[in-house]
Amino acid sequence: MQLRIPPILIFLFTSLCMYVLGAFLPVGYFDFFGRFYLMAALLVLAFILGVAALWQFYKARTTVDPRKPDRTVVLETKGVYSFSRNPMYLALLLVLLAWGLWLGNAFNTILAAGFVSVMNKLQIGPEETALQKKFGKTYGQYCIRVRRWF
Repeated sequence: MQLRIPPILIFLFTSLCMYVLGAFLPVGYFDFFGRFYLMAALLVLAFILGVAALWQFYKARTTVDPRKPDRTVVLETKGVYSFSRNPMYLALLLVLLAWGLWLGNAFNTILAAGFVSVMNKLQIGPEETALQKKFGKTYGQYCIRVRRWF
């Protein structure tokens, strides 16, 4: 596979960029009633999605290392994978959105969108190519039924 950077490092780099942007950009600050409740809800949803996705991979005894999709032994299509092909990445995105709410800078949404773009290009695209080769028509039908993110 083409990607050598683990997705968690892309997530951490994006988080750091969000912090720097929030700390040093003098405009874009926002606050609203319920901001911290929304942040908490996003974190809870991220936790549920992430744990459920990892648990499904664990039960299926397949790899959770996104850099080695050729080691995948089972195509997961049930549970959280029935509404998102990438619930682990979606969980990371929800954490970034919660982090952006905590920091309170509206421009952080641009960095979160950048995370999605980078993940689509560097990680998900090559993963999908590898899974298409491994599972063929079954994977193609799954991609038609289930969206990439949500």
